[in-house]
Amino acid sequence: ARHVSSEQFRDAMARLPAGVVVVSARVGDEFRGLTASSLVSISLEPPMVLVGLERESATRAAILETRAFNVSLLTRSQEFIADRFAGRAPAIDPHWMTLPHRLGTNGIPLIEDCAASLECRLLQVHPAGDHDICVGEVQAAAAGRGEPLILWDRSFWTLH
Repeated sequence: ARHVSSEQFRDAMARLPAGVVVVSARVGDEFRGLTASSLVSISLEPPMVLVGLERESATRAAILETRAFNVSLLTRSQEFIADRFAGRAPAIDPHWMTLPHRLGTNGIPLIEDCAASLECRLLQVHPAGDHDICVGEVQAAAAGRGEPLILWDRSFWTLH
C-alpha cells in the first residue's frame, strides 16, 4: 500500500471547493462553535446532514453531550467570523457577546444574516481517523440571503 502524506492529502483536497459553515452547540449557558467545510446533505426523507468534527474539539464534546447542533452557512461578508471560529482571529467568548446571533428553537445559537441555517438532532457518530462523522436529522431549515462563502485552494472565495 502506498503512503499518502498528510501534506499531499491536504494539497489535493484544497482543490475541492467547499461551503464554509459554523457548527454550533450549547452546554448550559455557554456556546461552542467551529468552522467546518465538510457539511454534506445525505438524505431528504428524513432530512439529514453529516459533518466531520475534530475529535479533540470542545464543540464536538458539547454535541455528543447534548445530542444537538446547529449549522450556519456563512456568506462572503462573514469571512472574519469563519477566521474567528477557526482560531485564526480574536477568540470568541462563551456567550458570543461580540457576535451577532440568535437562538434557534433548540436554544443553540445561529449566526445572524447567514446564507442558510439548520437546526439538527444528533443521530449517529462514526469514528473516522482524527475526526468523527456526526450525522444529524434536520429539525428546522431556513434559506437566508447573500453569496455563500467558499473555501478553495486555502483561500476564501465567492461565486462572482
